[in-house]
Amino acid sequence: MNDLQRIPATVITGFLGAGKTSMIRHLLETANGKRLALIINEFGDVGVDGDILKACGAENCSEEDIVELANGCICCTVADDFVPTMEALLDRPGGIDHIIIETSGLALPKPLLKAFNWPGIRTRITVDGVVAVVDGPAYAAGLFADDPGAVDAQRQADEALDHDSPLAELFTDQLACADMVVMNKTDLLGADETARIAGDLQGELRPLIRVVTAKHGAIAAETLLGLDAAAEDDLENRLSVHDDEDDHEHDDFDSFVLHFGTIASPEDFVGKLRAAAAAHGVLRTKGFMAVEGKDMRLLVQGVGDRYQHYYDRDWAGDEARASHLVVIGLHGLDEAAIRAMILN
Repeated sequence: MNDLQRIPATVITGFLGAGKTSMIRHLLETANGKRLALIINEFGDVGVDGDILKACGAENCSEEDIVELANGCICCTVADDFVPTMEALLDRPGGIDHIIIETSGLALPKPLLKAFNWPGIRTRITVDGVVAVVDGPAYAAGLFADDPGAVDAQRQADEALDHDSPLAELFTDQLACADMVVMNKTDLLGADETARIAGDLQGELRPLIRVVTAKHGAIAAETLLGLDAAAEDDLENRLSVHDDEDDHEHDDFDSFVLHFGTIASPEDFVGKLRAAAAAHGVLRTKGFMAVEGKDMRLLVQGVGDRYQHYYDRDWAGDEARASHLVVIGLHGLDEAAIRAMILN
């Protein structure tokens, strides 16, 4: 698929209290009828953020188009939460024009960008741009966040968070990945101070990256959307403090498909999938199975050790009753060994 056929996504980063939700609400109000979907991952405030956005009444973004990921920092739960959510949005009837992702302020942007290269979504979506929202007065005071204590409490509350980076490192990573920086809350600054702080921010960015100033997050959709950055293909230019850390570099993915006949027992088959995942580091499996003696197709999908299976529909009369399973993992999957464990 070419870029014109891929759904654009905008990733919005920034610490708790920077004004991300206010900016998104204004974006919805100025989107000129574009059908938007939102993924909200502000841990600790997620229910509040979701309720605010659902209550805005925007016709172009109904409640069913707002997905809240409340369990964990999104960069640490890519396989468990993010990729399945993206697949569900992309498969939603009626179509979507643009996806907006509000990350937790604790999220590392680069691992999330790498997830857009995950098999199954990489040909269907592209990162239109990464927008970093900065609290102007807090940045001027060298605090990065308006309430560092609240951010630290957010960190302690998130049991799924597997990195403990200082705020300065997280802030550096957010700026390094940004295609646009919104310096918010300029209503609390004087004109000269706003210009000086914006200049300081500009000095921390990659060449040609813009700093846009805002009051109460009021930035129009036409400014935020349509950056055409294809950020998932530009990772080498987005240097991260965590580039040498294996647990946040999320190496490239491998995937393969198994085609075979029928299975005798769904429970026994899922047991084999669990064993293969444990032995070979399989991250995700999904597919449709033909079960002996059953007229319905069995849907099987799993992440790590967690699997679900159910009969989703009857086999069509002209449809070959065969099984197809996609296996996804980090680069270096032992396809032959995994195939033997699942099919023998």
